[in-house]
Amino acid sequence: MKIKHAFPLNVNPVVAFGVHDSNLRLLERILKVKIFPEENEVIIEGEEENVSKADQLLHTIYQKVQENQSVSHDEIKVLLEGMEKYSDYESSAIRTEGVVISKRGGRLKPRSLHQAHYIGEMLLYDLVFSIGPAGTGKTYLAVGAALHLLLIGRVKKIILTRPVVEAGENLGFLPGTLEEKIDPYLRPLFDAVSEMLSPEELKYLLENQIIELAPLAYMRGRTLSNAFIILDEAQNTTTTQMKLFLTRLGENSKMVVTGDVSQTDLPYGKESGLKQAVEFFQDLEGIRFVYFEKKDALRHGLVKRVLEVYEKREEEAWKGIEAR
Repeated sequence: MKIKHAFPLNVNPVVAFGVHDSNLRLLERILKVKIFPEENEVIIEGEEENVSKADQLLHTIYQKVQENQSVSHDEIKVLLEGMEKYSDYESSAIRTEGVVISKRGGRLKPRSLHQAHYIGEMLLYDLVFSIGPAGTGKTYLAVGAALHLLLIGRVKKIILTRPVVEAGENLGFLPGTLEEKIDPYLRPLFDAVSEMLSPEELKYLLENQIIELAPLAYMRGRTLSNAFIILDEAQNTTTTQMKLFLTRLGENSKMVVTGDVSQTDLPYGKESGLKQAVEFFQDLEGIRFVYFEKKDALRHGLVKRVLEVYEKREEEAWKGIEAR
């Protein structure tokens, strides 16, 4: 197979291809292809699957050069490994080795078959709902999948958002800047990202707005393309907010919605947008639902026991109400 693609005019060929085309020679050795850089195009020859991989990887390299990111041999190997995992996520490797999530080779490793399945669903499908109790890794794994796809060039941006549910106080009357007011709501998302990246990587991605943290209200009027968008604590969305969020999905983007339908902080009488979405879209083709149970909780061992006590008390309370 032989393909040609145009070389971007705003990309420095020395940076993209390496000194004396060393990056191209590396791709040739790993993928068993031949690459011929011409003045305005690149020609790739070899077996169809390998040619396709080389073509995709070169486009990722162009993107990174345009964003002033480095493309060392080690980073190219990480990108290639990530691409192979993405195309064959069901292999046992994702269970035993995880997926690469940082340029330094950091990995996200699932701690159960259920988690490995969840990661796979996020890599393959554009809209995934993850539902279950606290501590099951819903948000953490979603952040890891987002970083993986960002690293291999599948998306260009990560957007992390949560609904702001005010507990008796109006944000407008709280002291501080808007950023200071919403920080407590977004802090758990920030903590998940900061656990996975070095301080230098995190600073670069935040300063260049490659990772964006914003309250759900900021999604209005936007079409989110080439992005991985995570809506956390979705049980606290209203039905209107959920509709607003889901209709933001743009070209080449993915959405993951996480939450626990049994725990909502919405005012009494307000229907949860997450609960409604489960009812509306459970059987809709192209949308996947992954359910976690308290046995999947991976926090401190006491978390499972705490959840069991709460569930027991809630069941007893409902029985008391029904008996009246």
